Amino acid sequence: MGLKQKDRGVYQYIRVMFQDEDEEKEKEKVWLLSLEDVEEILSYKFSDKNLLKEAFTHPSYYYPDDTKESYERLELLGDSVLNLIISKEMFLLYPDSSPGLLTRLRAANVDNEKLARVAFKYRLYPYLRHKAPDMEDQVQAFSNDIQNYPVHSYGLIDTPKFLADIVESIIGAVFIDSNYSLDTVWKVFKRLLEPIIGPKTLRIHPMTELYELCQKNKISINFVDGSKSETYKTFSVVLENNIVIGTSTCASRKEIVKNRAAKAALDHLKATLPSAN
Repeated sequence: MGLKQKDRGVYQYIRVMFQDEDEEKEKEKVWLLSLEDVEEILSYKFSDKNLLKEAFTHPSYYYPDDTKESYERLELLGDSVLNLIISKEMFLLYPDSSPGLLTRLRAANVDNEKLARVAFKYRLYPYLRHKAPDMEDQVQAFSNDIQNYPVHSYGLIDTPKFLADIVESIIGAVFIDSNYSLDTVWKVFKRLLEPIIGPKTLRIHPMTELYELCQKNKISINFVDGSKSETYKTFSVVLENNIVIGTSTCASRKEIVKNRAAKAALDHLKATLPSAN
């Protein structure tokens, strides 16, 4: 006797559900095999492959189920480990440097832009499991922006945080997998982090440099928000007499737009102040 219409509907639903499960399992197998490429990039073989899986799973992949592991815990650990090993390296490399300079060197070598460059250069991001809609667009925009800044922009470009997160999560995974060996982590990542920013290549953040120059020349400035839309933000650097000496308008985070305005004002002052030349 044939199935009733209702029963056929349930059967069809169950059949499609199992097909979807089979497809997901097949995708999982392919993805796991692809992670061997990551080990080749790192020149490191994981004893615990689950750590590698976790390091390449974005929080959006299992959303809204937050009970399954994403890379967030490893990212937190990797951030701390990286800060420690870079601090140690800077301390040993530059024994005569002041704490202030060592702090700036560490910051430049561990910030989001520096790490995002690593993820982009070694193409680590294509292995990330995620369900975020605009990641490719963010990567493309970042790729275009860094062409103008070979080493570091010091706050002048938008950085996709997930790119930096990938590197930090891998650091955390290697740290655990190597039985918490800082030496192993440094051996793996020293090559990937090249070029390491040192005193000769370190640049002052444009905002810091602007304020220092203004203080030296007793110039008072204000940042004025002239944004007229949520998408495009505008900031201007204005003197006491309301003369604008630098402005920036772009579809970036508020911090980036202000930094670009600061850079424009800095360039203007350097060109017009005798003491800045």
